[in-house]
Amino acid sequence: MIDKVKITLPDGSTREYPKGVTGLEIAQSISEGLARNVLAAKVNQEVWDAFRPIESDATVQLLTWNDREGKSTFWHSSAHLMAEALEALYPGIKLGIGPPIENGFYYDVDFGDMNFSADDLSRIEEKMLELARQKNEYKRIPIDKASAIEYYTKKGDEYKLDLLKDLEDGSITFYEQGNFTDLCRGPHIPNTGFIKAAKLMNIAGAYWRGDEKNKQLTRLYGITFPKQKELSEYLELLEEAKKRDHRKLGKELELFTFSEKVGAGLPLWLPKGVVLRDRLENFLKKAQLKAGYQQVISPHIGQKQLYVTSGHYEKYGKDSFRPIKTPHEDEEFLLKPMNCPHHCEIYKSRPHSYKELPLRYAEFGTVYRYEQSGELHGLTRVRGFTQDDAHIFCRPDQLGDEFKKVIDLVLYVFNALGFANFTAQISLRDREDRSKYIGNDEHWALAEQAIIEAAQEKKLNTVTEYGEAAFYGPKLDFMVKDALGRQWQLGTIQVDYNLPERFELTYIGADNQKHRPVMIHRAPFGSMERFVAILLEHTGGNLPLWLAPEQVAILPISEKFAVYAEEVRKQLEEQDIRGFIDQRDEKIGRKIRDAEVTKIPFMLIVGEQEQEQKTVAVRKHREGDVGSFSVEAFVGFFKEQAENYLQFTLGEVQSELSK
Repeated sequence: MIDKVKITLPDGSTREYPKGVTGLEIAQSISEGLARNVLAAKVNQEVWDAFRPIESDATVQLLTWNDREGKSTFWHSSAHLMAEALEALYPGIKLGIGPPIENGFYYDVDFGDMNFSADDLSRIEEKMLELARQKNEYKRIPIDKASAIEYYTKKGDEYKLDLLKDLEDGSITFYEQGNFTDLCRGPHIPNTGFIKAAKLMNIAGAYWRGDEKNKQLTRLYGITFPKQKELSEYLELLEEAKKRDHRKLGKELELFTFSEKVGAGLPLWLPKGVVLRDRLENFLKKAQLKAGYQQVISPHIGQKQLYVTSGHYEKYGKDSFRPIKTPHEDEEFLLKPMNCPHHCEIYKSRPHSYKELPLRYAEFGTVYRYEQSGELHGLTRVRGFTQDDAHIFCRPDQLGDEFKKVIDLVLYVFNALGFANFTAQISLRDREDRSKYIGNDEHWALAEQAIIEAAQEKKLNTVTEYGEAAFYGPKLDFMVKDALGRQWQLGTIQVDYNLPERFELTYIGADNQKHRPVMIHRAPFGSMERFVAILLEHTGGNLPLWLAPEQVAILPISEKFAVYAEEVRKQLEEQDIRGFIDQRDEKIGRKIRDAEVTKIPFMLIVGEQEQEQKTVAVRKHREGDVGSFSVEAFVGFFKEQAENYLQFTLGEVQSELSK
């Protein structure tokens, strides 16, 4: 009798297959069209090769290019294809690691004494496509540790031998395609023929294992697609992204700058940037006040022991700035890497009754982390940043409702700022490696269940990722797509049973006994720096009217109309409309062009006719002439435009948040 396995598909249907069936064979049983497009299979939430046998009952999702894990598998396999091309073109090179990344892949390579530069990339691309056309199968080969060590010892590859030191015997696999063999746990696509278009993007230096004490290798970045058309579209998107680069826009719009003397990764906010930040902060503060949050402030440093207690020093110590030693013996401080330990101490400053909970403490708190210099990138990766942080201390029976209220707040922020396309990622513990986390299994199970149920009740579009939880608890991360279709992590909500335990936080319950509260960590923006960067790239610098640092440019045709221009500016200022007068001795055409370049939403042109009739000639950015208005009429038009962008008034949303 042939053994059978029961396969449960994503729609809940079940099918029986002979034991040892592969994902590819399951796809073939459904349709040949599906089988032609299957790249990998997700078996019991773990991504496998589509050709790997399934030996027991399992849930199976067949992955194609349309799935994130499908793309990741495709790009991982492409990294191996690039490595094969490199070995063919540069015999004797040594390979480090070659993982997929968000868009494409990279491989770290030791070229030894060979000359290599960006001029060689097109040659490698051609070789990759030549090898891809051979349609060589990716073969998974389990191997014992001793044999793996012997293989790489003969090759003289110290990098793979270094990787093997951390691997357990019985868990090691090689993958082979064509003339290339690599140490790899997979998974991979069925064969190289799926790869139809390749582009190597750039090269960079990368220290082996990320350690500056080790040798610097050459990192080659690339991307591949199953169709040439998709590569062409991607390259066009990259050109548009260059125009929207927040570093370029930040300079053009005079929002922020960096200084080598101040230090890498430490942004300096210019006056216009501060206006933008203040508008964002005040926007969220008003919503938080309505939703019952209390504002707190904590210092920029704390005693090292504070972060030892919280666990941050153990988990993030290597990513923090070095301790600050004082003249007092054994006294050490840290620049704070997180706000949460400080908020725990604020909660602990006095006793609490169950009737007081939930307590919601909010702070725009600046934190510091020592990112590697090679990882710094404009405002998206910095060493000092301000989080729109809040911590909710609640009873266990309040957890579900509080979590859902925070979801409402995050959705409000996204809606108001035009981020309509997002997925909520349920980030859970790694199912195998628990060493990265603190706390007991019972609390983790409760926290994970609370997040899953809240996301279901709010009917969020979710994906589940194991191994992405914070070290103290699971979280709900909001993955937002911008106007160019790029995905960013914005906004996070985390459930934490562990810090209240570590800080011995309590409240007096209805039974007059001490109980432990649950903590919710939340940050709808994430960090002000990163949020501003993403907002700039999402809008291309054309910020929502209510956020624009300068909303109106008043353009007098000549200096004869400067007095009337000032009169207009004052009237607008009284209506909380931010404007300036371009008093330069330039022709009006030049003033209009410059206002367009700096993305001023409205230009008010004033000349003899406008002065006599007490009007302004209005131009709208990117649209041109709107017409002639009295100042009072323009104020009404302006406010209508601002409100239309928000789609609903702040008051309406706040009333929803307070329910």
